[in-house]
Amino acid sequence: MIGLDYAHDGAVALLTLKRPPANAFTPDGLLQLQHLVGQLNGDARVRAVVITGDGPKFFSAGADLNTFADGNREVARTAAARFGAAFEALQNARPVVIAAINGYAMGGGLECALACDIRIAEQHAVMALPETAVGLLPCGCGTQTLPWLVGEGWAKRMILTGERVDAATALRIGLVEDVVERGSAHEAALSMAQRVAGLSPQAVSFSKELIHEARHGVPRAAALALERERFVDLFDGADQREGVNAFLEKRAPRWQTSGQADGALEEMGR
Repeated sequence: MIGLDYAHDGAVALLTLKRPPANAFTPDGLLQLQHLVGQLNGDARVRAVVITGDGPKFFSAGADLNTFADGNREVARTAAARFGAAFEALQNARPVVIAAINGYAMGGGLECALACDIRIAEQHAVMALPETAVGLLPCGCGTQTLPWLVGEGWAKRMILTGERVDAATALRIGLVEDVVERGSAHEAALSMAQRVAGLSPQAVSFSKELIHEARHGVPRAAALALERERFVDLFDGADQREGVNAFLEKRAPRWQTSGQADGALEEMGR
């Protein structure tokens, strides 16, 4: 198993990739991640998820290459399916998902971060999709998600030439949204997650779905019509009135599904 630590305080869940020495993924670990995302989707209290790696050096080095050492085609098919299913589930998760990239994010490790909504990298982080150097290719949505974020040219530089990207370059090309000091990505991501928790749950959920419409190739006219429809749909719930009136009354809103903390972090599994 990948060694996936899971804790949450009600509104924010923290997932820590924990499989020494490099937090590498296995097919079983990917299935565990997929199932955990499903659990988070079903827990209305959870508004945001932070994913980080254990230790100061690795977010995740990607796939455990021992899995592919004997060249077994069926093992490869299972692994590819698990990578795809886990990271598609992460990408389509109901909560806002934030990657705190605390070190090397290589191969499937970077694909995991790419599946998140927002990425925060520490200054020393290094990112790459180096699969072609070992006779493989990215199979966890990387060939599709990376070009969407950084453009075809940089995606080809990283995948076709094996180029590694440091944190400053990643920020410049749009691969990450912020760069912070060594050791501080975790706290920066949690702070951002708490901001998410203060917003309307339904408005955030609708907005995330609408943003993804462009990625899915939905025609602009259809997406704009859906945008207007979702705006009106917000008026079916109590949060729209609560949000507007809280602003007018100069107080914090009390959302119908608040996801407020229930106390100390709960350890949910390893």
